[in-house]
Amino acid sequence: MRIPFGVMVLAGALAVSGCAQKGLRVLQKPGTGPDEFLVLPTKPLSTPDNFSSLPAPTPGGANLTDVNPQAEAVAALGGKPGDLVAVSGVPSGDAALVTASSRYGVEPGVRDTLAKEDAKFRHRNRHLGRIKIVPVDRYEQLYRKQSIDPFAVSDQFRRAGAATPSSPPEEES
Repeated sequence: MRIPFGVMVLAGALAVSGCAQKGLRVLQKPGTGPDEFLVLPTKPLSTPDNFSSLPAPTPGGANLTDVNPQAEAVAALGGKPGDLVAVSGVPSGDAALVTASSRYGVEPGVRDTLAKEDAKFRHRNRHLGRIKIVPVDRYEQLYRKQSIDPFAVSDQFRRAGAATPSSPPEEES
């Protein structure tokens, strides 16, 4: 029994198409399901040694079984969780960096503003009408004009006399 050549080509193309890895460059949401990175496991419940020493409940306050990832990260890296700076505070070692980076002012809500502007940009430049037979990197297509050529920038700094580290050779395209 002979299998037609077209069937073999179609089966081969289907088998190879499963090897594509899109990774983080896919711009569409994968679905309407929950975000698995927002789900934090809680600590197991335990009975306190003395019920009268428990703090009074506060609405919206922290629970003893709630996970505190920042304090746990500090403890895992060898620090003391009690030394953790509040989210709005700045460690004293980083004060000079924050002062230098905010010398021209700080725009409140800059992340929300940039997210809205990026959503508008992607909406304006969407490529819904094009049908592609092979996988295409939509991220690279959208942001090509905004990307920096590292080799051109490195050459520019070298011509200006700045000391630059060596870089790998350019890939031939």
